[in-house]
Amino acid sequence: LAHGIWQARKAGPLKPLRAPPPEPQEPVFDDPSGLPEEAVPVVVAEGGAPGADAPRQDPLFAPRRPSVRVDALIDAIATVVPESPVSGDNVLTHLPSTRRAGSKPFLIEGLNAETGEWEPPAPGQRYGEFQAGVQLANRTGPLNEIEYSEFVQKVQSFADGLGATADFPDMLDVVARARELDAYAGQCDAQLAVILHAPSAAWSVGYVQQHAARHGFVPGLVAGRMVMPSPEEGAPPVLTLGFDAQAALSDDPGQAILRNVTLSFACTRRWKPVTSAQARWPPAGCSAERAPRPAASRQAPRGG
Repeated sequence: LAHGIWQARKAGPLKPLRAPPPEPQEPVFDDPSGLPEEAVPVVVAEGGAPGADAPRQDPLFAPRRPSVRVDALIDAIATVVPESPVSGDNVLTHLPSTRRAGSKPFLIEGLNAETGEWEPPAPGQRYGEFQAGVQLANRTGPLNEIEYSEFVQKVQSFADGLGATADFPDMLDVVARARELDAYAGQCDAQLAVILHAPSAAWSVGYVQQHAARHGFVPGLVAGRMVMPSPEEGAPPVLTLGFDAQAALSDDPGQAILRNVTLSFACTRRWKPVTSAQARWPPAGCSAERAPRPAASRQAPRGG
């Protein structure tokens, strides 16, 4: 019987390791020595020695990594203008539940009334205008009419919730731009992929996520996708780890079984300068002010 239990446990999926629970300690007031060692804040001075005048080194106070921004080169942009500035808390309650239109991601940014900068809506701020951008193309192909209609429906619902007016670009122009961008990106895009198979026992989703997080991977925008962020600001991910999306959405990630995962690396290719007939710039429907001419090599569109 014990041998059968051991064999069943060995054949089951590998599960993530759980950290042991902390030992209970009696709380002590007004005495930092009564706290666990990891709970006592340590302030390090500029010279390396502890000091009271040095800024606190805490992950919560670390500068936030800049998020992906709406780009007129690869996005179809719709504007949303409310009658008066609205609070970020009100905006967050009306944001769409999903940030995808079909297979294309889209973003919503607000124009901060105080700083005058475009940024993702945040609580405690006020915004006088918004812009929503849907990606024109990715590796699934160009943006089509059905995906653009879904984007319009979600943004219009967002505008109605704020009592704002939404202005969308023409569908035919957007679809034409998407096909043009897809044809250009298809020549400049390359991807290297390695499929990792479980040698014997299957992996659980939690097991894969735990080990990937140790190596710097973070959850992506899509279920079943983890990315390793690039150290360069605004650059695409360095590596992408993909696995079954249905398993990633399971109620118990520790029981969802994975037999293989895909580790991919997206890279750009350098080409000779295009001919004058191909160098149409800026694209149709995009003004030259908002569309600076790209460099000789351009990174693949975000969102994979």
